[in-house]
Amino acid sequence: MKLYDFDGMFDEKLGEYVKNNADKYRESEWENIIPALYKKFGDTFIKSVGDTPNGFYAKMSNEELVTALKTHLKKQVPVSEYLCNAIEKRNTVQLLLPLLRGSESEAEYAVNLIGADNAAIPEYMRIIVSKDASRDLKDACVDLVKEKADLAISQAVGYYKKGVEREYMLEIMSRSVIRSDEVFEILLNEFRTDPDNVPMHASYLAAYGDERAMQYLLDKIDEEGISFVEFRELKFAIEALGGEYTKVRDFSSDPYFELINSRSEATADVFGMFGDEKN
Repeated sequence: MKLYDFDGMFDEKLGEYVKNNADKYRESEWENIIPALYKKFGDTFIKSVGDTPNGFYAKMSNEELVTALKTHLKKQVPVSEYLCNAIEKRNTVQLLLPLLRGSESEAEYAVNLIGADNAAIPEYMRIIVSKDASRDLKDACVDLVKEKADLAISQAVGYYKKGVEREYMLEIMSRSVIRSDEVFEILLNEFRTDPDNVPMHASYLAAYGDERAMQYLLDKIDEEGISFVEFRELKFAIEALGGEYTKVRDFSSDPYFELINSRSEATADVFGMFGDEKN
């Protein structure tokens, strides 16, 4: 299969364009111009290719597109957006699934191209509990599984009970839509028994949306020893469940409160510079 480094070709053309137009645009303008030029390059006829980048991939079958992706990665030829866009426009999920068991780079591209498709959820769960996958790849899979959490809830509960990637499993469980007393009890128990991670577990209860957690959140936020960071997340969780907490608390001695407050004041000062001017 013939491979083309379309990104390399574009970079070459871009270098010439920037050199010839360096004085015409500010740096902030180039940030918008370059993506527009890249998009335009996708429909630019390239004599050595005999087609445009978009046209080159449009003529390929689904199988050829996925094979092209694998070959680019294997031979370390940059993968262009033109190839990725061509794949995303086709029904290629079944062809991409095997890449999830390939190299790290193949799996990363497959995850990005497949997205939260139901057929990929079991494979994403396999990657999440794998000892070989990188943390970044696992994070990407978790984000997608959360969109379809109910499809993986039984696995998530099972892995949690076995002590496998428990934080990931809690995060997934918190996004399930179908209510379960078992899941609620797990999330609530973690909130009550893990004092070092109150904000995180409060956010899981907020995401799960079971109003039975309200009283536990109210009891916790009313404790005198909580930090400002914990207070903020608890208050958010209470409001997310439809409640409110109006008691005035003093966190002036909390270093995080001072830091956040100073940043807020600095931001207000900056915006104040651009206030309305009176004529």
